[in-house]
Order: sequence, then structure tokens, then C-alpha cells
Amino acid sequence: MLVAGVDSSTQSTKVLLCQAEDGSVVGQASAPHPDGTECDPGLWWQALGEAGRGLLDRADAIGVAAQQHGMVVLDAAGRVIRPALLWNDMRSAPQAAALIAELGGPAEWARRTGSVPTASFTVTKLRWLAEHEPAAAERTAHVLLPHDWLTWRAGSSGGAGSSGGAGSSSGAVEAASDRGDASGTGYFSPAANKWLPEIATAALGHPVRLPRLAAPAEIVGRTPGGAALSAGTGDNMGAALGLGVGLGEVVVSIGTSGTAYAVAAEPAADESGLVAGFADATGRFLPLVATVNAARILTVTARMLGTDPEGLSRLALAAPAGADGLTLLPYLDGERSPNRPDASGVLRGLTSTNTTPENLARAAVEALLCSLADAIGNLADCGIIAQRVILIGGAARSEAVRRIAPAIFGMPVAVPPPAEYVALGAARQAAWALSGAESPPEWPLPGFSAEYTAEPVPLVRERYAALRDATVDWGA
Repeated sequence: MLVAGVDSSTQSTKVLLCQAEDGSVVGQASAPHPDGTECDPGLWWQALGEAGRGLLDRADAIGVAAQQHGMVVLDAAGRVIRPALLWNDMRSAPQAAALIAELGGPAEWARRTGSVPTASFTVTKLRWLAEHEPAAAERTAHVLLPHDWLTWRAGSSGGAGSSGGAGSSSGAVEAASDRGDASGTGYFSPAANKWLPEIATAALGHPVRLPRLAAPAEIVGRTPGGAALSAGTGDNMGAALGLGVGLGEVVVSIGTSGTAYAVAAEPAADESGLVAGFADATGRFLPLVATVNAARILTVTARMLGTDPEGLSRLALAAPAGADGLTLLPYLDGERSPNRPDASGVLRGLTSTNTTPENLARAAVEALLCSLADAIGNLADCGIIAQRVILIGGAARSEAVRRIAPAIFGMPVAVPPPAEYVALGAARQAAWALSGAESPPEWPLPGFSAEYTAEPVPLVRERYAALRDATVDWGA
């Protein structure tokens, strides 16, 4: 039997077709998404059709993993009301602060939802909608996440405009979500494993229908062609499932966003707001720290230097550790961890002798890694102690990132072979749903193509921390 895994990310849709018994990839394709911080969900559906052509129709089961937090609002007939606001849309930062204050402060949010919401979280976007587009908010009858909407659309013979609506049991398939992706909304309790609809109501101003919560291995519907649809999940949860992450391992993913996360047996509730106490896709938990700025730090710096990512890597490796005193704070598009939505980038330590392309490239790589080292430290503050780091994502292909990472992280770094781990995890979930077993299938783990070690260079972290802390009020 064959299963398909879908990764609908910020930048593109990727589809893998795999053997259900062992995860062997037998076909794959991708299609781009438009750039920006909001997107018409119909464009995701179009990209899924393009990437899945000749693959999805061969699958016995399909799983969809997608970018977390995105707000897809539908009217009572199941029609999309406005483009989805994405995780990287920072405009709801004032609403996040207001909601935190209204519902009892950070400690109360962490206790109830496992997380203190930032502008990325869906709940803050609902409040933004209520304040800035009240007519759209008034029409909103259902709110879904990107993976919820794609799974529902795939299983609904009537499509997005079906008269039954996203919550109907007649006509259209009832929309469903999983606890992993639900835990990034701000109105779900990972510890209690239930929606908190009163929080969504408080944010939007009136009750709104939420998708049914599916079990990790549940079949939530079928495509018109008869393929089973698994519950789906968020992209980080999909990657953890695809990698087979075990206890004691911290994954650092460097893509459009940066994340550091670990599988845990107990829920997290960090009132500082730095660690999001998410659930995973298997019934356990996935404490996670996310940054808005990640691989783009490298691409922007490469553009400044008139080179490409490979050229940037070569330049960075030609400079000494510490970039001869240059330190970059890489908050180019605001930041989520730490929560500085109005911040911008800062370059410190410029002299007439250290302003070379090599040093600027090195400063960019070190800034990216220092930001993620902070994230690893945030996990440690919650009791998640890393023995090693598993490095994935597009920027993990950079030789400079690989070689400099262990010196910044202060621990060994293992790099698995390049693969679409989010889509692979979605496919593994689909195979699990198809099997009806109590646990996911034991697909062979990817292993590691390389492991890197280096002597720690604490001075780089110290300079970065000093710049980070000195600019707390900049842009406020």
C-alpha cells in the first residue's frame, strides 16, 4: 500500500508518496506559494493539486501537515471570508498584549493553554480581526488552521463552498484538527487535551465553531477517490514524527522560521512565554521555541554582499570566530522569541578594519546560531536538557552553519540526510491511521550523514547576549 504525506509550508507545498510498510519514498513533487504574511487558502489548494498530480491519486491514505497558527475564517456556508493571516504576520502584537492582560496575565495563560500567546498565535489574530475588520469578524462562523482546512477540503465532495459548512455532518465532511496543531492556537489545553472555546469567544467577540478534535491515529474522512485522510498536524509535529525524535534529543530546524523543540512525556507551562507548551502528534508533548528570523538572515546578508548562500558560507568560514568584533542582532522582521514584534536588526562593533565581507558573513551565521542557542537554553530552563542537537531545515545545508553550530551551541550537532521530514511525518501518520495500530509504524530512522564537534566559543554568545539585552527597549 502507498501513503502520501503533504507539507504545506509558508513557501510551498511538498508531497511525498511512500510505501506504507517502511516509508520508502516512491515519488515526490512540490509547488510554490506566494510570498507574504497572508494568503488566500485557495492558493494552497491549487498548489496541492499541482504538487500532488499523479501522486495523491495513487495513495491509500493521505496525511497533511502545515504551517502552524494560520487563521482561516469561514462563514456559515464554509466559504473563506478573507486571506488567512499567517504565523509570521506580526500586526496582532497589540492584541496579544491586551489578551494576556485580560485573561489573567502570563502565568494564567501558561497554566490554561501551556503557552503565553505572541502575535503568531491564532487567538491574537481573531482579536485583530474583531477590531480591524468587524464585518468579517461578524460573518465568521468557523475558524480552522491551514492543515485543518486542507484536510477538510480534501475530504469534502462539495469543496470549500459546500452548503453543509465546516461543522456540518450533512453534505460536507466535518472539519477536524489534531492536538499538536491545536496547541498553537491559544485556545486549547494540551494538558487537559481539550478546546477552550471561551477563550476564542473572548478574542472574537462571539462564539465560533472549532473543528472536532481527532485522535492521533484516527481516520477523519476520505477523499472522493476513497483514500483515507489522517488527522494531520502542524509542521513541527510532522517533522518530529518523520525524524523519530526520542527523549533527550533537541531538534533545531532552520527554515523560514527557526525552531528548537524536543519530545517530552509531560506538558510544559512556561510563564515567561519563551517556551510554547505544544502537544505532539502521538499523544505526548513538544515544548518548542520559535524565532521569526532564521534562514532569511543568511539570504539577506548574502544579497548585501552580492553573493549566494554558498558564497556566504565560504566567506563566513574564512573569518575568525567572533568576526573580529562584529555582532549582529538579527531581528530583521521583528521577533517572536524574545517577543519583540517591532524590533529591527542591529550591527554592533564596526571599525575601519573589521568591515570585510568575510566578517559580515561570519557575523550573520553566528547571529542565527546565537538566536537558536538562546532557544535551546530556554528549553533547558524548562528541564529539557539536550545531549545533542539534530540540525534540519534548508539552512542546515550550509557548511558554515554546520561547522560553526557546535561551537555556539556548546554540544555535538548531528545532521540527518536532506529529506522532507515534515511530509515524511505526515505520511507516517497516514500509514499509522491506515494500520489501526496503537503506535506509529516502525519506519527505519534516517540516521545521520554527518556529526560535527567544535570547541565552544563563549565570547561570541556573551557579545550577542550583551547586544540583545542592551536593545530591549529599541523600537518600543
